[in-house]
Amino acid sequence: MKTKNYMNMNVNPCKMCMPMGGSLAFKGIENSMILMHGSQGCATYIRRHMATHYNEPIDIASSSLSENQTVHGGSKNLKHGIKNVIKLYNPKVIGVLTTCLAETIGEDIKRVIEEFKSKHSITEVDIIPVSTPGYGASHYEGFFHTVRSIVEYYSPETPEKNDKINIVAGDLTPADIREIKRIGKLYEVDFNLIPDISETLDGSFSEDYSKIPKGGTTIQEIRSMAGAKATIEFALLLEEKYSPGIFLKEKYGVELYKMAMPVGLEGTDTFIKALAKITGRSVPKDLHAERERMLDGMIDSHKYNGEGRALIFGNPEITYATTKLCSENGITPMIVATGAKAKTLKKYFDYPNSLIMDDVDFETIHSEVKRLKPNIMIGNSDGKFIWEKENIPLIRVGFPVHDHIGAQRKLIIGYTGSMTYLDEITNTLLDLKHSGYRQRIYDEFYDKSGGEKYA
Repeated sequence: MKTKNYMNMNVNPCKMCMPMGGSLAFKGIENSMILMHGSQGCATYIRRHMATHYNEPIDIASSSLSENQTVHGGSKNLKHGIKNVIKLYNPKVIGVLTTCLAETIGEDIKRVIEEFKSKHSITEVDIIPVSTPGYGASHYEGFFHTVRSIVEYYSPETPEKNDKINIVAGDLTPADIREIKRIGKLYEVDFNLIPDISETLDGSFSEDYSKIPKGGTTIQEIRSMAGAKATIEFALLLEEKYSPGIFLKEKYGVELYKMAMPVGLEGTDTFIKALAKITGRSVPKDLHAERERMLDGMIDSHKYNGEGRALIFGNPEITYATTKLCSENGITPMIVATGAKAKTLKKYFDYPNSLIMDDVDFETIHSEVKRLKPNIMIGNSDGKFIWEKENIPLIRVGFPVHDHIGAQRKLIIGYTGSMTYLDEITNTLLDLKHSGYRQRIYDEFYDKSGGEKYA
């Protein structure tokens, strides 16, 4: 006789949905607009997260499916939505992303888009359909799946060979993207960098409002990716079916360098050496000097970092990169957690005393925090509830950061960014000495057998 109900339930998920990742990808494409095929709430949810993280106006259109379209189909709404987006925004690219509702009722968005283009003779706007059911995976997979779909859409039959290097950016901030470009200039090499959010999600002040922000990866740059010398993809843990680099390698033979985000000494070294190998140039003097300064900074901080016992969480890539930075500087990664399904996470770690978890929610993470007692947290703002309850300091990094400002300007990659990131972690550990020191000593050593009322 069955006596227990079985359920698959997340309590406070440590991830977001695929359409969120898809929206982040399209925001890095020049003159693009996003149309979410689903209910209005999906678009509102994504706009809210992106607007508070990047502190920029975020427009995402919706086909506004309701009960009627759920039963009878939403093709009419989608066509009407595309027509309005073209009229109001005049974009060159429209990214049509599906949602849980659209996928559940079986909407064939490719067919609907072809019907619309044929009827209205649309030739000057590229309408790119991407299947992103919210329950299909996390925003991590949704991001790379959308980037791959964009690359596939513009892939030419016969590519023209060029000397550019493709950079598939992962969980990078606009400041990180600008740093990648700076490093490229030092090597005197041009990048096809996708998606380029350096301006679109971190714009400068202007008295004139533009419905679509300037900047982003151009269509010509995307088309030229098929003929590039090589691809560098910051997605070490990504499944091949989502990988733009794998697509370019298999279809066009573009050499692929799959690596972690260039965070920390080892991570940045891997990126810099790959550029040197691809370009045939020696490492620029400026980068040598930056590396030496980072080594000096690591020596300065190592005597304090041994106190660190970290909980590190977020997207698989930034979680992995941050864990490597901590471990190479003497900080123990007590708990490493991601909400995405990243089975390869454990493959790349050799930390016998660390708890490595994937496909996990914050309720589970919180229970392990109580058991293992880390003294520092590194991750996005969604971990603030653990910080509030356990009084463990939280260093905010990754997406989303919606209770602090400046997330779009945070630089954590390269030698300079990594050193700044490490300084923030070390200084947080130093503050622990005085923050709550008396209470910790009291709790640990004072005999609470009745005399505590006289303390």
